Amino acid sequence: MSTILFLIVFPFIVALALLVLKTDAARDIIVKVSSILIAAGSIYLAVQYFDSGGEFFEFGNETVSTFMLGIEVVLAVLIFYLGIKYKKYLASVLVAIQTPLMVWFELGTGHGITVLNNMYVDRLSIIMALIIGVIGTLICWYSIGYMKDFQKHHHEEPDRRPWFFFLMFLFLAAMFGIVFSNNLVWLYFFWEITTLCSFFLIGYTKTQEAINNSFRALIMNLLGGIGFALAIVVLGNFYGTLELNQMLALGAGISMVLPACLLAFAGITKAAQMPFNSWLLGAMVAPTPTSALLHSSTMVKAGVFLIVKLSPILGWNLAGIMVMMVGGITFLMTSFAAISQSNAKRVLAYSTVANLGLIVACAGIGSYAAVWAAIMLIIFHAVTKSLLFLCVGTAEHNIGSRDIEDMDGLFGRMPRLATFMIVGIAGMFLAPFGMLISKWAAMKAFVDSGNFLLVMIILFGSAATLFYWTKWMGKMVAIMAKRENIQSNVHKEEWLVLTSLTALTVLICLIFPLMSTFVIVPYLQTIYSSVATLALSSSNMYIMSAMLALIVLLPLLFYGKSNKRIVPLYMAGVNLDDLTYRGSMQKDVTVSLRNWYMEDYFGEKRMNIIGDIATVVVLIVTFALLLGGVL
Repeated sequence: MSTILFLIVFPFIVALALLVLKTDAARDIIVKVSSILIAAGSIYLAVQYFDSGGEFFEFGNETVSTFMLGIEVVLAVLIFYLGIKYKKYLASVLVAIQTPLMVWFELGTGHGITVLNNMYVDRLSIIMALIIGVIGTLICWYSIGYMKDFQKHHHEEPDRRPWFFFLMFLFLAAMFGIVFSNNLVWLYFFWEITTLCSFFLIGYTKTQEAINNSFRALIMNLLGGIGFALAIVVLGNFYGTLELNQMLALGAGISMVLPACLLAFAGITKAAQMPFNSWLLGAMVAPTPTSALLHSSTMVKAGVFLIVKLSPILGWNLAGIMVMMVGGITFLMTSFAAISQSNAKRVLAYSTVANLGLIVACAGIGSYAAVWAAIMLIIFHAVTKSLLFLCVGTAEHNIGSRDIEDMDGLFGRMPRLATFMIVGIAGMFLAPFGMLISKWAAMKAFVDSGNFLLVMIILFGSAATLFYWTKWMGKMVAIMAKRENIQSNVHKEEWLVLTSLTALTVLICLIFPLMSTFVIVPYLQTIYSSVATLALSSSNMYIMSAMLALIVLLPLLFYGKSNKRIVPLYMAGVNLDDLTYRGSMQKDVTVSLRNWYMEDYFGEKRMNIIGDIATVVVLIVTFALLLGGVL
């Protein structure tokens, strides 16, 4: 229990210290030391509870709950004020509904409900804790150098880095709170803290665009917060429980569809599923570490984490059908939308939403094999997408652009960074890397479920994935001309983090059969009474790992044993230099490589309209049927 408390409380203390300290030297030391301690704490937690598989803790009393309620009220007043100040009145209205509802419940019915276990740890929360503790702190470490460059590029503005690092570590504390809270009221408290951290980080630059996008994220997450609050009220008043494990246990015997739908709705908004995906796309105005930490590896994972926790009571009921259809539509439409994007961060954003949609769809099916695929997707996506977001941030600061079309010759200018990006892109869609393996397992689970529509969705969505990742990779490997090597300008903190994430991407692909055997399968055996066959057999998983090992080892066998020879390019005419030739009519022609983005077919506006309409219909029909049944 002490380890859990350390992981929640210590990042909060660090956040306060970073808010007060203004010097670079002190900030650098605190971020580095605290990152090491938090990562070590998460690893120690995994070792500590690995054999037991999980435990529940009573920890808590009236004081803790009252303290949380007081903070909720203070933060609600702050949001209400900011909504009025910036004329974003909907945010003020939503918080005026949500917080009084929770205050009324907690001081009334909730006060009389006995909570036996406020906190817990199981193998899924251990996986999430490792993602938060290792990847999250690596991103904070990366931020040291990145934010120095960011401040240089925005030197005319006040230095707000203490506020930035305060929010980053506060977010880590809240995320640990989410994955360890069994008391839904406590989980709700930490849930709302992550919403506020996202709001302030998106609006970090205080430009009009940043303010508008931050309020969009806030409003959409407040909608999810109202769903969460209503779920707590329903559970407390009609089922007499506020504990997540008891809700799941009751769901096996009696109908839990209404609270499951409400909690799943909260998860859908947090995970930026359609029709709420625009908040995550707007969040790309924030500094790159924000995108990597909140909107790729961790915060959006809070949404899918909650839905995966609910998966045993989903399946072929209204809640499960709602979840799987919203996730499936989101996966398909955002995969198509990514085809039309040349901005690297928008490609990563759409890819993130798409992969979260696939995870949500797997959780909605709720079968043993589908949840196995969902958890594997969470792990692989968190590591690989963090690497790619940070690589794009480093590239942008050094080549002055995040546009994929400007990444010609990156191997000449920044060969090390280009290599890391290739590993990250390969990890997202090529065999035998983990994301493709997980999608294979998901497709097998969809086939076994008998849901023909979801099978078609994953097939066409995966084809779109292949298309946009291949385009990007093609730009990376193209060497058009000699370019000045500029990678010496990258901060050493950035290189350390990028190297670590690249190694981690390869490592988890090598050891994923072990993760499955010793972590994921034992977790699934505890939540499913009957153990089903996995979508991928152990032999297939070990074959995939062996293939990856060969991919890594074979280049090492030939390292330094070949003489490099540069062959001039033949450009269908008389070469003038590396990028120009004299063509017909004696005209000088400059060679360029450009991708096809198919905007007329897959423009993001069109894809978003179709996806939003489809998912809104799904949500409206689901809740109409639920209310009709209740009334």
